[in-house]
Amino acid sequence: MLLVDTYLDKSPIQGIGVFAKNPISRGTLVWKLDPRFDRIIEVDIYEGTTGPVKSYLDRYAYPDRRDPNYIVFEADDARYMNHADEPNCDVSLPEETFALRDIAPGEELTCNYNHFFETGFDFLGDRHLPSDS
Repeated sequence: MLLVDTYLDKSPIQGIGVFAKNPISRGTLVWKLDPRFDRIIEVDIYEGTTGPVKSYLDRYAYPDRRDPNYIVFEADDARYMNHADEPNCDVSLPEETFALRDIAPGEELTCNYNHFFETGFDFLGDRHLPSDS
């Protein structure tokens, strides 16, 4: 769950993005996995899903780095955070995200999607997950 005040807006990167409402200082904990709200979904359930729900998960969920038999679907607007090669948020830890530098109000929060995928970023629907074998 996001731990800082944000809003969604049109992104110059792609589609919708997450933007800071207030200044965020370097080192601030921006997001923390909260299993009470964020969904940890078994890969078997994900793979058995079809239609619009599957398409939505393909776009907005990612492999759980703690256990490859699960995917993570963030329950809040964090799922709209866009990729940047030089992001302002550090997602290298699987359960926490920190500001890499000071982030100004109105600035888009970004992360490096490559942290979520061992062989480089790709949307879930294009990946081979454990239950595919």
